[in-house]
Amino acid sequence: MIAHLTQDEQNPAYDLLSNYCDLLKNMTNMISEKRTHQIITFLDSLKINSRRFSEMIRTDSSVIQNFNQALTHSSVDNIKNYEKLEFFGDAVLRLAASFFIEKKYPQMSVGERSELRAQIVSDEWLTKLGEKIGIESVIIQGPKALGDDNSKNTIIGEATEALIGALYKCFNSIQEVNIWLDDTWEEDSKILLQAPYKYKAKSVLQEWCQSKSFDLPVYKIIEVSKRNGDPKRFYCDLFINGSKESSAYGKSHKDSEKNAAKVLIEKYMSVGKI
Repeated sequence: MIAHLTQDEQNPAYDLLSNYCDLLKNMTNMISEKRTHQIITFLDSLKINSRRFSEMIRTDSSVIQNFNQALTHSSVDNIKNYEKLEFFGDAVLRLAASFFIEKKYPQMSVGERSELRAQIVSDEWLTKLGEKIGIESVIIQGPKALGDDNSKNTIIGEATEALIGALYKCFNSIQEVNIWLDDTWEEDSKILLQAPYKYKAKSVLQEWCQSKSFDLPVYKIIEVSKRNGDPKRFYCDLFINGSKESSAYGKSHKDSEKNAAKVLIEKYMSVGKI
């Protein structure tokens, strides 16, 4: 037991313990030179056209620690992993996307903005972005996560969202997020708006049925897998006026319905029915 002395007295043992605790804390926060170089090289590859960001990642070790955390899976470290930054990044992403839509489509209604934003911040979109930037190569994962193919896309999407959260924390600003993502959002939103059924297939199909005085589409779903994240967990048959017209898989009820509607619209479009 270490005695606490009076204010004016010194306790060498207490000082030694305090210094040792500080050393352990610093060791815990240390990132190897190799890992630091890997993170900086990866961040440079994103081509974020911001001088202050480029300088920050080379001069502030705490920033590198944030990005290292954003690129660490819980299978390696159940405390310092990307989960908190992913939660944070979710809000940042929605805010940055809202600013993009406001700037690019000022005349768009609130409902249309919500529909578009839902697509350009979706899990599917995040996974595609993560694949595009090659984020998987810099995510630290344990053997169990590396061997789970069903979780691969989920991890890529979650880490990408955490990366966005870490990017915001550099300056407590969405400026660099928009500098990075606005060009991608512009390309993606143009495609989505030219073919709205790709992001609101169920609504488009329902409106078409109503225009033809048909009954509303009926979706019948069965669960074929118990694995979370499995893209073929649910199977959906889509019926129009009692006739089965399409089928599709999805990782959730909602996804399987959306995919079945999309398949049917593309089928009808190919024969000029829509």
